Amino acid sequence: MMKSSPDPKLDGLVNLACRDGVDIRPTLLRVLTDLYVQKPKHSAEEETQYIELALGLIGAVDAPTRVAVIASLSSYPGAPATILDKLRGTEAPPSSANSTQNEAETNDLVQLFFFAAPEERRLILGNLDAAADAPTRRSSPASSEVIRRLETAAMQHNTGEFSRTLERALGISHVLAERIARDHSGEPIVVAAKVLGMTGAVLQRILLFLNPAIGQSVERIYDLARLFDELRPAAADRLVAIWRKTGVQSKPIHEPVHRDDKQHGARSLSTPAQHRSVQSRTEQPSRIKIGER
Repeated sequence: MMKSSPDPKLDGLVNLACRDGVDIRPTLLRVLTDLYVQKPKHSAEEETQYIELALGLIGAVDAPTRVAVIASLSSYPGAPATILDKLRGTEAPPSSANSTQNEAETNDLVQLFFFAAPEERRLILGNLDAAADAPTRRSSPASSEVIRRLETAAMQHNTGEFSRTLERALGISHVLAERIARDHSGEPIVVAAKVLGMTGAVLQRILLFLNPAIGQSVERIYDLARLFDELRPAAADRLVAIWRKTGVQSKPIHEPVHRDDKQHGARSLSTPAQHRSVQSRTEQPSRIKIGER
């Protein structure tokens, strides 16, 4: 039986979680953890109560909840190792169900990231290493031609071409590439840029022109530029590896494989001269806009 919480605000939630037909254990674990990390220090009693309550809930929560709680605890000094160990190794299913379970958890993690607020996305990115079981091999940077295609498509406000190029460059599904290109917050594009080896200047031009919801906010551009600088390559690689497991994938590319592909790319996008013309007309306003506070 679950003990009463030392925090009166949680008593009603604890009682509700114990009632038949109402399962708010994932929500309760998140609330417990949020309250726990808000205090810089805890008494021995408070520490014991949190550990006992959390251990009683972990076995019943889903993958997104485990990732969110790991993210919160990993940035908290002195977080209970017992809880982190339990979260990272929560009851593996029978071997015959491993594939289905892993696929479900991968989809959950993708949904968690895309539905999260910007602050929560940063937490997830900052703690992907702690939430993963094995290291991810570093991806090779994309070719300059691929990056040029992405930048040109963005500057022409051609979201469809941008997502198609991104789909092939990262080896992800078309649906997911569209979701990244049309995301109104911008963190997924920052992740893609880090994996593809873009420079910060190219990323800023893409953010300015691809999506008006991002490009019209100077503060948003600054926030995303800071995220790009702070984001660890390994964390970006790990998230893209998760994206590649979701849906039908394309084979990643870095250069046109066939001559016809190269010719098609030249026809579907602007010529280098057109690209320079667009860039010359837009770079100066971009610098002015970025510099404003």
